Amino acid sequence: MSRGRGAVDPKRVSSELFSLTYGCMVAQLLKDFENPEEVNKQLETMGYNIGVRLIDDFLAHSPSVTRCSTLEEVAEVLCKQGFKMFLGIVPEVRNWSSAKDEFSLVITENPLAEYVELPPHCQDCLWYSNIICGVIRGALEMVQMDVKCSFVGDTLRGNDSTEIRIKFVKILEDSLPAGED
Repeated sequence: MSRGRGAVDPKRVSSELFSLTYGCMVAQLLKDFENPEEVNKQLETMGYNIGVRLIDDFLAHSPSVTRCSTLEEVAEVLCKQGFKMFLGIVPEVRNWSSAKDEFSLVITENPLAEYVELPPHCQDCLWYSNIICGVIRGALEMVQMDVKCSFVGDTLRGNDSTEIRIKFVKILEDSLPAGED
């Protein structure tokens, strides 16, 4: 019989395991590529590939979500439902551009960076959680929205919070693959 200190929250264990596994993956990428800028690209690409699949799961588990008609609606769904569903956090939407085509997501506690300290040679060039930008870009592309997504601040680099900037580029038109009618 084990002597536990209390009930263990399975969501907390799952979150910690995910965070540590992600850290191992980033460490391996740094060993494989040696260039933090290349690691940023790899993380974004991995995230994109996850995002194009994750949107299906999100929509399947969110029947109340309908097509968003403004970027403000997209920001709200992304923060209050998407991030909450997959990372257990709700970022704050800030810094809207005057044209309402660009905004920031501010994350005060990034679950991916929970047990992380960047090596000195990566302090100014590695965006440790860059996979998130790829996930956002991939998921939004699957719902016909082309966006640019990038980090502008990170607690791992000494900022007070982690900030992701999202800029609307264009609505993508539905098109059939070449040769299909």
